[in-house]
Order: sequence, then structure tokens, then C-alpha cells
Amino acid sequence: MATVPDTAPARPRTLFPAHPAGLQTLFFTEMWERFSYYGMRALLVLFMVDQIQNGGLELTDPVATAIYGLYTAAVYLLALPGGWIADRLLGAQRAIWFGGIVIMLGHFTLAIPSVYAFFLGLLLVASGTGLLKPNISAVVGELYPPGDPRRDAGFTIFYMGINIGGALGPLVCSTLGESETFGWHYGFAAAGVGMAFGLWQFRRTRGLLGEAGLKPHLDPDKPEDRQAMIQGWRYVWIGAALLLALLGVLITGLWRPDPVVISRYTTGAILGLAAAYFAWLFTLGNLNREEKQKLVVIIVLFFAAAMFWAGFEQAGSSLNLFAERYTDRLIGTFEVPAGWFQTLNPAFIIILAPLVASFWVALARRQMDPSTPAKFGIGLVLLGAGFAVMFFAAQLVARGNPVLPTWLITTYLLHTLGELALSPVGLSATTKLAPKRYVGQMMGVWFLGAALGNVVAGLLAGELTGEGVDQMPALYQQIVLTSAGAGLIMLVFTRPIKRLMGKHG
Repeated sequence: MATVPDTAPARPRTLFPAHPAGLQTLFFTEMWERFSYYGMRALLVLFMVDQIQNGGLELTDPVATAIYGLYTAAVYLLALPGGWIADRLLGAQRAIWFGGIVIMLGHFTLAIPSVYAFFLGLLLVASGTGLLKPNISAVVGELYPPGDPRRDAGFTIFYMGINIGGALGPLVCSTLGESETFGWHYGFAAAGVGMAFGLWQFRRTRGLLGEAGLKPHLDPDKPEDRQAMIQGWRYVWIGAALLLALLGVLITGLWRPDPVVISRYTTGAILGLAAAYFAWLFTLGNLNREEKQKLVVIIVLFFAAAMFWAGFEQAGSSLNLFAERYTDRLIGTFEVPAGWFQTLNPAFIIILAPLVASFWVALARRQMDPSTPAKFGIGLVLLGAGFAVMFFAAQLVARGNPVLPTWLITTYLLHTLGELALSPVGLSATTKLAPKRYVGQMMGVWFLGAALGNVVAGLLAGELTGEGVDQMPALYQQIVLTSAGAGLIMLVFTRPIKRLMGKHG
């Protein structure tokens, strides 16, 4: 008797056999995207302040770091329309693809030795990242059915891909960008090549994603949805036209804004927008007493997170300049590129994240796991401890002495521990505490807090590096007192904040 052959399709062989095959596609796409983003970020401020004869822009420290802060803030702000475009118009898969193309074009534009190309490149990278970054994480979640126990492990694997790319990018791009043989624009081009690798493998393995993120939530076959999509595309083209018009005004010199002044106005605008939104929720959001109590906690976490990112994001600006100017980077006859220090944070995360997670689990078994506000307080105290290290290093620099790399390494270690305490619980707590009908908006508010922190980081970096080495210790001391003081306040008031959180405390 003849047997019927088994015609079931064979499961694709992937690096993560216990997980959906599409996880491999997203892992490598995000790894290469982070390679390009962090590789370029490691060069950005160093390039802007370098002398023109060396290929730089010869900007002052406050101007360069303000531009850096505005750029990194734009990445978070543009994630809001990026998620909207994917949800309503493109679908997440196409948003990832087109976002990656725009990022790649942005890096290659930065590789052109022109001031005009530089600002166009920044606009393209920020826009593409805003389109890709929020949606690739959303597709990871869609790979798993509701209640799948593998989901958290899948996000952990994806998170490792982020940090592998973040660790490799500065090594490659800084080696090229800071070398006398090649120069800055080769480093920017290397970031573009990295994104090209990501696009190539995404296109080659896109079929592994199946239906996850394939279609937008609007159905073009339904007349009302089709009309909404047409209107949505009008908004997109109007927004793109406004951005290009702004760029044209800047390039032609019709308007020569001061980036420091713009950063200050942007800080005020974000604060005003957040305050107006929270006030609206309190007064007109139809919240009950319990929901209002939880909203108070969200506001506290919003400002605590913004303060943390304002300090943490010194990595690509003031700490990068400290590595380049005041750190002894010679190993024999080889001078370590300053941008290599940017690989420390992602490398520490890869090493320490499993240990920190195990530590929290061990504490939970003993009913000692810190609450969300306590973890925020711990994160801010660790941030302050890192800047305390820089306070002592700055004192040595003020005396005219270069310092050993161990000062920066210790600072990055403490800041990474702070990030691991604060960052993983922040968005999770926001989604748990938010009223159910406002969860999506609260995720946008979390991005708004990150944008606020990045803008303030740029302004703060300009003060740290632009006031002269004599003022540096005092400025670091102020940061220590502010961040560690805020962390201690959070720890002191942990119990009343937990009461406001209710069952989520």
C-alpha cells in the first residue's frame, strides 16, 4: 500500500529555533540599524567641533551639542507620526522597509562633504528612524499569539540584537571617521553600508514574518477607510513639504537660527505640551479618583525619566568630547579613537542585563523586589554616582592632567546600571497605570519625555564643555546634586507613591 507523502512545509532553519522564524529577520534588521545609528552618533559631535581643515564644521561646543540634542530628540518625536503612518497607511513591514531606505540615504548624504548635505542627512536619518524604530518592535510583539510564554524571551533576544549593533557601530565608524587616512565622511558612509546590510537581509528573509505587521489597520476596500487613508496621505505629504521647506530656508540662509535658542524654545514647548495634556486629562478626561491618582504617578515618572535621559545622553556629547580632549587614549603607539568609548554602554548591557534580571528575580522570591518608583530612584542615584566619578576626573583635568580611561569606563558602568534599573520598568509602568482608553496616548507621552531629556542633554553638554576646564568640576557637582538628590527624593517618597499606584505598586 502506497504511503501519502508528508507535504507539510518544513520549518525554516533559524538561529532561534524555539521562536517564530521572523524573529531572526527582525533581530538582524535592528542590529544593523543600531549599528548605523550608534556608529554615526559616535562621530556626530566630534565632527561638528573639529576644524574645517580636518574636514569638520568648526562649530562651538554649545552649538554642536545643541544640534546633537535637537537631532536625538527629533528621533523620539518622529516616532509618534511614524507609528501612526504604519498603523493607518503602510503597515509595519513596509514602514520598516521604507524607513530603512531613508536612513541609508541619510547616512550616505552625511558622507558628502558639504554643510548642506550634513543637515539634509540628519533630517533623513531622524525621519527614517522615526518610521522604523517604533514599528519593528511592534512586529516583534505580533509574532507571538496572546499569552505566548515565549514573548518576553523573544524581546530579550531582540534587545540583544540592539546592543550588539550598538557595540559594533562605534568601533567601525570611529576607526574610519577619526583616522587621518580616511576621515569623518568615511565613517558616515560606513554607517550607511551597515544599514544597507540590514535592508538586504530584511528583503531576503521578509517572508519569515508572515502576516505580522503586513497590513495597516485601515482597510482600503472599505469606502470610509479608503477616504481616511487618502486624508492621511495628505497629512503626510503636507508634513514632508513643511520639513523640506524648513530645510530649504536654512540652506539658502534666509533664516540663520541659533541652535541653542531653538533648544531652549523646544524645551519650553515640550514642557508646555506635556503640562497642557496632563491638565486636560485631569479636568476633561472623565477620570475617576483612582485613575487621577495613577496619573499623578505617571507625571512623576515622566519628569524623573526626562531628568535621567538628560544626564544619560551626555554619552554622545560631553562625555564623548571628554574622551577626545582629556583622556589618555594611547596604548603603546596606538591611539584609541574617542568614539570607541561609545561601545561601553551596549557592551555592559549585554554582560549585565541577565545578571541584573536575575538579581531582581532573587529579590522577588524574598518579597524584597523594589517597586517601580524605588527603581527610578535607584537609577537616578546611579546616574549621580557616575557623574561623581566625572567630578573627580574633572578636578584632575582642571589641574592640567589628562586622565586614565578608567574614569570614563567607571562612569559608563554606573550609568548602564542606572539604565537597567529605570528603563525596562518605565514604559511598562506607564502602560499599566494609564487609563485603558488612553494607553496609546501615554506611550506617546513616554516618547515625549525622552525627547525632553535629549534636548536638555544637548543644552547641558554645551555648558559642560563650553565653560572651560576650570568650571567643569563645579558643573559636574551640580549634576551630581540634582540627579542623586532627585533619586533620593524618589526613594524617600516610594511608599506614598506606591499607594497612589494601587495594585500596580
